[in-house]
Amino acid sequence: MTQSFPVPRSCPFAPPPEYEHLREEAPLVGADLPGGKVWLVTRHAEAQQVLSDTRISTDPAMPGHPMAMLSEFSRSDEEREALAKFHAGQFIDMDPPEHDVYRRMLIPEFSVRRVREMRPGIQEVVDRLIDDMLEQGPSADLVEAFGLAVPSLVICRLLGVPYADRDFFQSRTRTMVSAGNDAPEISMTAAMEIWDYLDGLITEAEREPGDNLVGRLVTARRETGELSHDALVGMTFLLLVAGHETTANMIPLGVLTLLRDPGQLAGLRADPGGWPLAVEELLRYHSIVDWVAFDRVATEDMEIGGQAVRAGEGIFVLGASANRDPRAFERPDELDLRRGARNHVAFGYGVHQCLGQNLARAELEIAYRTLFERIPGLRVVGKDAELPFKYGGAIFGLHALPVAW
Repeated sequence: MTQSFPVPRSCPFAPPPEYEHLREEAPLVGADLPGGKVWLVTRHAEAQQVLSDTRISTDPAMPGHPMAMLSEFSRSDEEREALAKFHAGQFIDMDPPEHDVYRRMLIPEFSVRRVREMRPGIQEVVDRLIDDMLEQGPSADLVEAFGLAVPSLVICRLLGVPYADRDFFQSRTRTMVSAGNDAPEISMTAAMEIWDYLDGLITEAEREPGDNLVGRLVTARRETGELSHDALVGMTFLLLVAGHETTANMIPLGVLTLLRDPGQLAGLRADPGGWPLAVEELLRYHSIVDWVAFDRVATEDMEIGGQAVRAGEGIFVLGASANRDPRAFERPDELDLRRGARNHVAFGYGVHQCLGQNLARAELEIAYRTLFERIPGLRVVGKDAELPFKYGGAIFGLHALPVAW
C-alpha cells in the first residue's frame, strides 16, 4: 500500500504524524501523486545520499519529475512561453554544469565574510522595525510587523532597491509570500509585478551598475557573457523568493516556540552567545520547507537504502522526517537549543544546498536576540489552537501571530 501525498501537518511543533511510521517502515516509501507514483525518502542518511547523488536530477523538465506529477492541469503554448521567460535563470531547477555557472557568480555574495559585513545593516533594519512596533504598541501582528518585514528590507539593501521603491517592493513581496498556496492567483500576480520591477531595476543597472549585488552581477555578465537579461532577472527573483519566504516564516514560528519554552529562553537571555546554536536547532526542529525544495528524479537505475529505484522515477526527500530521524539525532522530537547539530538538512545538502544559508542564519539570530532583548515582556495573545497556522501550505508557518507587551 502506498502513501497519499502531500501529508498536511496537524501540530505546530511536529512534522505530520504519519512521518514517524513511514520512517520506521523503510528509508524509501512509495507515494501516490495525481500524475503517478514517486518515492518518499524518510531517513537522514538516505536524504543526504539523494541530495548529493549526481545521478539524480532536480530539473522539473526531466520525465518523471515529481513536480510535474503534482500538477493536474495542462497549459497553453502561450502560458508555457511566459513561464519559461519567468523561470529563466532560476538555477534551483538546473543541474550541473549549467547550475554551477549561476552559483559560482553568487558564492562571493553570500560568503561568511560578506555576511559578517552585512550584520550592522541587518541590525539596523531589525532595530528600526522594533522601534516602529514599540511606537505603535502595546500590541502587534508579529508576522506583518516583523517576520515579513525583516527579510524584505534586508533583501532591498542587498539588491540595491532604491529607498523610494521599498514600500512597493515590500508590499508586493508580502502579498506573494502571505497569499502562497491559499490564493495562488493573487500570489502569482504579485510575483509577476516583482519580476517586472526587477526587470526595470536590472535594465537600469545595465546602463549604470551600482555597488550592490545586482550591479556586481551585471558587471560579471558583461565580462563573461554567460547570462541573458531574462536569466539575470530570474536569478535575482530566485534570490528574493528563496531568501525571503523561509526566513519570513521562521521568525514568527521561532518566536512562538521560544515563548512556549520559557526555561530555555531564559538561558539564552542569560547567555546570548547561545543564539547561533539555538537557530540551528529551531531550523532542524521545524524543517518548514520539508519537501518543497527537495524534488528530484533518477536519471539512472540505482539502489537507495536497499530499494531499487529506476531511471525516470520521481523522488521527494522529506526534510522534516530526516531531521527527526533518531539514527542521526538523539531525542529528535525534543527541542534542545544547545544541541548544535549542524548536520540537519533544513538548508538541503550537496550542490543545491541553500546558497544564502549564512545570511538566513544571521537574520534569524539578530531578529530573535534583539526582539527578546528589547521587548522582554513579549507574549503571545491567545492559545496555540487559535493561531492561524499554514497547515496546508508547502512552506509551514503562521498567517498571523498576535503579540503584546
